[in-house]
Amino acid sequence: PFLIIDLVVASVLMAMGMMMLSPLIISLPFKIMLFVLVDGWALIVGTLAGSFGGV
Repeated sequence: PFLIIDLVVASVLMAMGMMMLSPLIISLPFKIMLFVLVDGWALIVGTLAGSFGGV
């Protein structure tokens, strides 16, 4: 999903003629927002805790 965000932002910037503006600056807030919306921290912590459960 993060690669798709990069591609869309880069395409929109190129279509608007803003070649000198870095797509990273524009796409980073969208990536952080997506991570928060899908509850990324809970997924990471839950997976890490689950991996130690079998030990």
